[in-house]
Amino acid sequence: MTTSGIRQVKPKAEGWEQRKDNSGRPLLQFASPKRGKPPVHLADLTPEQRVEKVKELGLPGFRAKQLAKHYFERYTRDPELMTDLPKDGREELVNGMLPTLLTEVRRLQTDGGDTIKFLWKLHDGALVESVLMRYPGRITLCVSSQAGCGMNCPFCATGQNGLTRNMSAAEIVDQVVRANEIIAKGELGGKREDDNSAERVSNIVFMGMGEPLANYARVMQAVRTMVDKKEGLGMSARGITVSTVGLAPAIRKLTEEDIPVTFALSLHAPDDELRDEMIPVNSRWKVDEVLDAARAYFDKTGRRVSIEYALIKDMNDHPWRADLLAEKLLARGKGWVHVNPIPLNPTPGSVWDASTLPAQREFVRRLNDKGIPTTIRDTRGKEIDGACGQLVVTEEDERASEAAAV
Repeated sequence: MTTSGIRQVKPKAEGWEQRKDNSGRPLLQFASPKRGKPPVHLADLTPEQRVEKVKELGLPGFRAKQLAKHYFERYTRDPELMTDLPKDGREELVNGMLPTLLTEVRRLQTDGGDTIKFLWKLHDGALVESVLMRYPGRITLCVSSQAGCGMNCPFCATGQNGLTRNMSAAEIVDQVVRANEIIAKGELGGKREDDNSAERVSNIVFMGMGEPLANYARVMQAVRTMVDKKEGLGMSARGITVSTVGLAPAIRKLTEEDIPVTFALSLHAPDDELRDEMIPVNSRWKVDEVLDAARAYFDKTGRRVSIEYALIKDMNDHPWRADLLAEKLLARGKGWVHVNPIPLNPTPGSVWDASTLPAQREFVRRLNDKGIPTTIRDTRGKEIDGACGQLVVTEEDERASEAAAV
């Protein structure tokens, strides 16, 4: 489906070689490569399991709640600050229940200090990034759920190195706790005088490294800990966004979880012909099946679905594609979806560019005119390669990690 006279750029990896399977198709990695497991952490355990673990360490079970309070509410892992725990055996208890999961390698700041990108080293040397952003009235953290990504999308920097491994539930949660610790120390850009919001992370977006639904069990365990009001972070499920490139069976599974997170589908093309090339997983679950699963999520939860759409010049920003997207969304009813076009963020080695401003405006206008709420997303952190699709472990990151270990 093309229109004569309109340029069509085909997606292919620019500046790096896309991994292919024996049949020549882009390689998809769903299984996590075998690596040493991270140490078991309090945030990996249910409240009941925490009690049992504390007892195994030779202390009364009620100490588990005290530890959880220090970690989730005071954002500390320092035994010296836990004076309500008995001094004898305190350090052993803390080391056993709150082992170090993330070591900060470096941080980069932009947007007047309101955006910080962190490079973290995991226990096995794997590197991941997360991005902390202050907005008026809220603080958002973009978290990683995998080291690397196995979805192999040619226009996304994160997929260039493939999947290193899944992250544990606690490694995911620890990104939030560490961000809260940094906010509490006053290290995020200054709060506005008229901003009465709490000084902690209020919104989570699973849009960092990795495909969240390919690490389903651990991501959902992390989400349950985030929303646990008694022995977790006590966040609102509505402030948590889980994103996917379209793993339809996992979307259906998420629908049955009874946790009303915001669901975001990274669609990027309304036609299978282009989406097969842009999003290799589309070869398994086509546009219509994924949109049906997204609509079912709305039907079950009442939570409006976000459609993420990277606008790439001459590739997927054609007016007829806006019309086709509107047609497919409206075929499934009104009021269930919101479209977030995102002008492409530049990545190293890529010759692609964001759509022109006139093309962006026309794409948005066509959707809005058909009654589909559509707003261009304001992305942060472009200057520090911290925006959507830019998170990737580089040779410079590897060198910084090695230098930090010396």
